[in-house]
Amino acid sequence: MKIAVWHNLPSGGGKRALFHHVKGLVERGHTVESWCPPTADQTYLPLGDLIKESIVPLAETQPKAGRIANLLSPYQTMVDKIQAMDIHCQQCAEEINKGDFDVLFANACTFFRTTSIARYVNIPKFLYLQEPYRWLYEALPKLPWLALPPFDKPWWTSRSYSLAFLRNQIEVQGFRVQAREELLNAEAFDLILVNSLFSRESVQRAYGIDSKVCYLGVDAELFKPLNLPRQKSVVGLGAIYIGKGLERAVNAVATIEKKDRPSLVWIGNFSDLSYQNEIIKLATSMGVEFIPKVRVSDDEVVKLLNKASVMLYTPILEPFGFAPLEANACGTPVVAIAEGGIRETIKDGINGFLINGNEPVEMGKAISKILNNKELADNMGKNARSYVLEQWSWERGIDRLEKCILNLLCQKA
Repeated sequence: MKIAVWHNLPSGGGKRALFHHVKGLVERGHTVESWCPPTADQTYLPLGDLIKESIVPLAETQPKAGRIANLLSPYQTMVDKIQAMDIHCQQCAEEINKGDFDVLFANACTFFRTTSIARYVNIPKFLYLQEPYRWLYEALPKLPWLALPPFDKPWWTSRSYSLAFLRNQIEVQGFRVQAREELLNAEAFDLILVNSLFSRESVQRAYGIDSKVCYLGVDAELFKPLNLPRQKSVVGLGAIYIGKGLERAVNAVATIEKKDRPSLVWIGNFSDLSYQNEIIKLATSMGVEFIPKVRVSDDEVVKLLNKASVMLYTPILEPFGFAPLEANACGTPVVAIAEGGIRETIKDGINGFLINGNEPVEMGKAISKILNNKELADNMGKNARSYVLEQWSWERGIDRLEKCILNLLCQKA
């Protein structure tokens, strides 16, 4: 097959998934080329190391001067960004349409999740969507379209409240435009693939569109046991921002008796520094040694996963989650909150423990159970590695992707 790829992904799990999808397809003899804007991360697992990748310009939006323009800015900025991305997608589609490709393999956009490229290509097209634009549909930390707090007088009697009211209405209208365009973009694809049953439900809730689960894989040659001595530490893995729930992890570790309390090492591909500082303050106040590690190499990630006794996984409604399986591949058990896609990868009592709800004490007990029982830890670690090799290899992941693509092409023939 000749496959055109489009993406606008940051560093992280989505880019890792795309890299291994492309690598696997190329190794099986398929011809793959990629298009992306300059805003896609080119330093983390660059596709240019595997295939030809064209970087197509994306116009920068410029703020307009003036009081009215400032008031309208949230709405106008959104409209300008959508229009700029639409022009970019038209340019990419024009090149793809001339290239005699069999299928478009689109991926998410860091700004919008779905983009308009499917509206302009004239070949079968599918989208691998890690998740909808969650901030429009979930409380992270609150829903963006909630009304302002009530005012004790009619809103028009207060100039400051009136301005706040107007700004809120204008901002919400921008979100509504984004939601409208993302839905139209999603509907333009022939097929949407997702990474978990949980994500399938999320896409159904957000867009009212059915999708198909195409599970990912783990690089078990990179993530493997190194036979390093295990330290009295707990490891977290994921970007340092509010969606990863670091405060949940700190609260859990803090419940462990001080003399037995492990350190909490957190590996992040990027960090929201203000949030990181909040976590550092929280950890200090609770007597937890918090050690952030940002943008470390893959080799260092593997070493840290091998040195830790437990992975603690606490993100909010994570759609899939590479991190627990990467830890498992290194022989490291996982303690996780039973929400989101993690329920499809961690088998309670086999390769880790699933905790019913954000219960710091219960998480602390599960961590201690592994820390204080070497036989249990060793058995869980062996089970975890075997489980990844049997169920979550990239070989199987590419099998699943290839099957989905071939089925789509047969349907469109």
